[in-house]
Amino acid sequence: MRRLVNRLLATSLAVAVLGGCSLAPTYHTPQLPPMPSSFKEGDTAWKVAAPSDQQSRGDWWTVYADGSLSGLESRLDAQNPSLAAALARYDQANAYESQLSAGLFPQIGALANPGRARQSNNRPLRGGGQPNEYDSDTVGIEADFDLDLWGRIRNEVSAGRALAQAAQADLASAKLSLEAQLADNYVRLRGYDIQLGILRDALSAYQHALQLTENRHNGGVASGMDVSRAQTQLYDAQAQITDVLAQRALSEHAIAALVGEPASSFSIAPEQEQLKVPVTPVGVPSTLLERRPDIASAERKVFAANAGIGVARAAFFPDLSLSGNFGFQDTGMGSLLSVGNRYWALGPLATLDIFDAGLRRAELRQAQATFAEESADYRQTVLTAFREVEDDLALLQQLGVEAKQEDQAYGAAQQTLNIATNRYREGIVNYLEVVTAQTAALSAQRDAQTIRTRRLQASVDLIRALGGGWTREASGLDSGATAKNTTTDTTQVR
Repeated sequence: MRRLVNRLLATSLAVAVLGGCSLAPTYHTPQLPPMPSSFKEGDTAWKVAAPSDQQSRGDWWTVYADGSLSGLESRLDAQNPSLAAALARYDQANAYESQLSAGLFPQIGALANPGRARQSNNRPLRGGGQPNEYDSDTVGIEADFDLDLWGRIRNEVSAGRALAQAAQADLASAKLSLEAQLADNYVRLRGYDIQLGILRDALSAYQHALQLTENRHNGGVASGMDVSRAQTQLYDAQAQITDVLAQRALSEHAIAALVGEPASSFSIAPEQEQLKVPVTPVGVPSTLLERRPDIASAERKVFAANAGIGVARAAFFPDLSLSGNFGFQDTGMGSLLSVGNRYWALGPLATLDIFDAGLRRAELRQAQATFAEESADYRQTVLTAFREVEDDLALLQQLGVEAKQEDQAYGAAQQTLNIATNRYREGIVNYLEVVTAQTAALSAQRDAQTIRTRRLQASVDLIRALGGGWTREASGLDSGATAKNTTTDTTQVR
């Protein structure tokens, strides 16, 4: 007994010395290329990111002040199947982490095995006084504990925890992406509503123009060619309306799928009110870029891969575990729980693969290659994030200028149309000038609306690229701020 105690003391001492051992490399976040001090397409400075991806991204769509959009976003969060799948993947990752964490603790089990048996008359080495039939009753407990001297289990747990965190970030990324898809489709649908209003107004004007031309033709003033040209304009406007209706239907169907409803029973009433492009507050990119959930996910996967190298390295060393059991056993004679019927065993067990044909070395190379892959993916994710922000800042800036220019073009085209119509009534020109002016005016008006829709879509994508949204107060919409980014240092970000 004393010898066993001495062995256990020696084993405990070894565990105490090696218990903190880990063969995983010291973790460092993958190095990134030198970063600029400010965005190229904007004057908003950014700072070195500190992890803040756990912050709430808020109901960022409220910056558009549209009740229908807010209602649809709420339905998406509650009913979207893709979001439910992402949540299930997160739950799976959490459960897997819990499974790995169980390896840090002793595994204890109980057994009870009452039975009756008969041994063969010709059993080898059977004693002469042994009965042919006998009872065998056993109850006991067993315990096993892996001492994890080389940190294999601890690194598995660290990797599992990191992957659970990555799954949480993936869930946030999926949620943000789906919300942005919904907002983008909604903005496009509202743009089609306004396009339809423009086209229907043009159709009404073309009908009056056709009536005027037919009257002039009946009076012998206008030619039949003028009438056919007016009819062409009218029919073309009708065709454009049909095309826009088809495009609107596709956007409506896309929204139905996002909110988890059949397209056949889903509809959104037309709305002519123009959405406002929110103002990007000064300083927002520097804080919101830290919250990109895809960057957080990529970094956690690098950490998990680094821990995986430690797991692969531990396979080259002996695995030491401690096992024991205690219980009672008899042949059905007397009291099972008497002192004389007890049994026990306690001792360490060491295992080590001597020959595996290069399996462990291959697994180590695979773990190192996985780390290199995840590191490269992390760097690419960061670079992609900055590119997306720059893209959307550039779009918002340039589309804002283009919108003013297109409005000027529409104003000039409308003036040309008025002059051409008056000249036609006076008989100075034929209807070709009116048709040309009508086409140019309608095209300029539709182009101006298309640019407004694109600006709204760019603002949605910028919010997504920055990792979330800001409040309406921070955007300046409630305070009457203009497009000059006049927010103060007290900007509050969700």
